[in-house]
Amino acid sequence: MSDLIPKGQGAQRNVINRFDRYTFEPEDYELDKIKTQVTEVFPKTIINVLKSPDLSMDYSMNPYQGCEHGCSYCFARPTHEFWGYSAGVDFERKLMVKKNAPELLEKTFQKKSYIPKPIMLSGNTDCYQPIERQFEITRKLLQVCLDYRHPVSIITKNALVLRDLDILEKMVEKNLISVSMSIPTLNEDLRRVMEPRTSTAKNKLKAIEVLSEKNIPVNVMIAPVIPALTSDESLSIMKSVSEAGARSCGYTLVRLNDTVEPVFVQWLEAHFPDRKDKVLNLIRSMRGGNLGEKRFVQRYQGEGNIAEMIHKTFEIGKKKFFNNRERAILTTEHFTGNKTQQLRLF
Repeated sequence: MSDLIPKGQGAQRNVINRFDRYTFEPEDYELDKIKTQVTEVFPKTIINVLKSPDLSMDYSMNPYQGCEHGCSYCFARPTHEFWGYSAGVDFERKLMVKKNAPELLEKTFQKKSYIPKPIMLSGNTDCYQPIERQFEITRKLLQVCLDYRHPVSIITKNALVLRDLDILEKMVEKNLISVSMSIPTLNEDLRRVMEPRTSTAKNKLKAIEVLSEKNIPVNVMIAPVIPALTSDESLSIMKSVSEAGARSCGYTLVRLNDTVEPVFVQWLEAHFPDRKDKVLNLIRSMRGGNLGEKRFVQRYQGEGNIAEMIHKTFEIGKKKFFNNRERAILTTEHFTGNKTQQLRLF
């Protein structure tokens, strides 16, 4: 194992897959030289029904599995283990693409039994991660939604969303689109190591400005809030994104479930060894002595003084910077199940 900190990655190494009895990693595994591997998969459906009582969306769809952005804290990392991979480096370098996603989406829209509700794109891994430049699956999905006049809410960390302005501008005319930009920090030195392949903070703010100028509603997710690492930035981020034109702002507290924990701990050891114990102890103070939390509602609320201070900070910030602004509510009234405006008969 190389002692060098790998560049352009959040994970320092692979971590053991919870579902594998054996794991093997060569001694000369040069993490900073691993190239992204792409595998095409063939799902039978593309829309996921969300049943979590603490989520506001009913549907989500993910054109990619795994994410090249490399966020060390990503809650989606453990999902890679169901594919036989590691939540560590594999999650960032062994990606799966669903090229048939647009076709599946159109077939779903055409079903008489389908009930239209806003779809979150993506909800798990980022739909505008770097390989989207090559495959353009997200763009094709948006085109299908435009053709069928179906509402979509995008969440991303990448300014690549601006590439699809031509589609988004047409969708906003019928109130079919909103964009959430994820900005956990404006500190570029921190962003570069914490979420190394996302857009810079400057480019994220620019994306908010451009989208807002086009009347495309933008929400900002300050997520996750990490005590002793990013928590001191919350008010300054809210001020900056408000000035850029964002209509609303949300946040989540960091939680290190399952194999996210070893990835994040190793990342702290590599980049912030002097702050590691403080950060982890403060997270435990918000999570009842643990680093993770899976209980509905509680996973977002947390507990203890630190969590309460974070909640109070956002309460103050929203009143100061987002007073009289409301998050967009998308409509399904234009959806008919076909590309024309002809209404369904049954």
